[in-house]
Amino acid sequence: MGGVTSSMASKLAFFPPNPPFYKVITEKSSGLLLLDRFPHRENVDVLKLPTRRGNKIVAVYVRYPMATRTVLYSHGNAADIGQMYELFIDLSIHLKVNLMGYDYSGYGQSSGKPSEHHTYADIEAAYKCLEESYNTKQEDIILYGQSVGSGPTVNLAARLPRLRAVVLHSPILSGLRVMYPVKHTYWFDIYKNIDKIQSVKCPVLVIHGTSDEVVDCSHGKQLWELCQEKYEPLWIKGGKHCNLELYPEYIKHLKKFISAIDKTSSSQRNNNSRKSVDQSTTTRHHHHHFGRRKSTDCFEAPRKSTTKMEHLDFINELEPFALKFDVNDDKVGKLRIPYEHMERSRRSVEYIEKPRSSTDIKLEWPRMSVDCIDRIQS
Repeated sequence: MGGVTSSMASKLAFFPPNPPFYKVITEKSSGLLLLDRFPHRENVDVLKLPTRRGNKIVAVYVRYPMATRTVLYSHGNAADIGQMYELFIDLSIHLKVNLMGYDYSGYGQSSGKPSEHHTYADIEAAYKCLEESYNTKQEDIILYGQSVGSGPTVNLAARLPRLRAVVLHSPILSGLRVMYPVKHTYWFDIYKNIDKIQSVKCPVLVIHGTSDEVVDCSHGKQLWELCQEKYEPLWIKGGKHCNLELYPEYIKHLKKFISAIDKTSSSQRNNNSRKSVDQSTTTRHHHHHFGRRKSTDCFEAPRKSTTKMEHLDFINELEPFALKFDVNDDKVGKLRIPYEHMERSRRSVEYIEKPRSSTDIKLEWPRMSVDCIDRIQS
């Protein structure tokens, strides 16, 4: 049965671009790591991070001057950071945040093979890097998960009690539920967000297109209903699975969300200051020593999923299907988001792979990002 799980995970979830859309090179003069397709930026670090499962993943860290928040972005299942790079730059500039994006094991120039549990280790490695290398506090981190990236995002968020916020962009209830309207969670399912989202203790913003042709909007709506701390969701009318960044309300709502959590944080700090004064007054003559609460690795075990049984005839039909990206993009256009400072507007994630013999050929065609259900030819 373990083979069933592995086969399902690989066929339904992972389509790393082949060949990758970038290479990691070392600048001779400085020894810095760079992505070969992009000029060096002083505010961007390219990193190779070890994971607890023995792989090394590639990540990029984008600094924004005086930023107080950091976004940890988990992309969809058919992109790599070579395709995401310019979006990372744009989001950092427009949201005024630091941003770390990373490639899953087996994606881009990351070693290993993609799997559900590898992605959990991958996001943990990126999170650990933020804390240890960039001195980022848990309460200043916003986890952002797009499509399949909602899986590692929710899994980590459920174990971080002081996380600042979570953004779920076209998220899935679970891998199996994308294809079949099952009522219960089975042990062989992957990315069981439906069973973990209630363990997330921070504000959650859900963004989903009402015309999503890959992951029905009901996934986002049900996850939002299950959230403990709901923020006003964004249901983009007519939005599909891979084009939400084309809508002006996308970036507008994200900015509103960032502003709201900043105000909440300021209010909490003021309340904590008042409490601290009160506590110091009442305990001035006592000799109790309170240890500082650690801000790193305060993981809590996620809630176990349910495994109630129902009719399973559909399992035999699973293998011929997979979630694949859609290359039919007849309405590609420029971003209509009014980025005041950005150098270049672009679509969110990926590009159509024209036949090419080398990864050095210039990218030409924009394409829709992550997933579409399609048959795998035998």
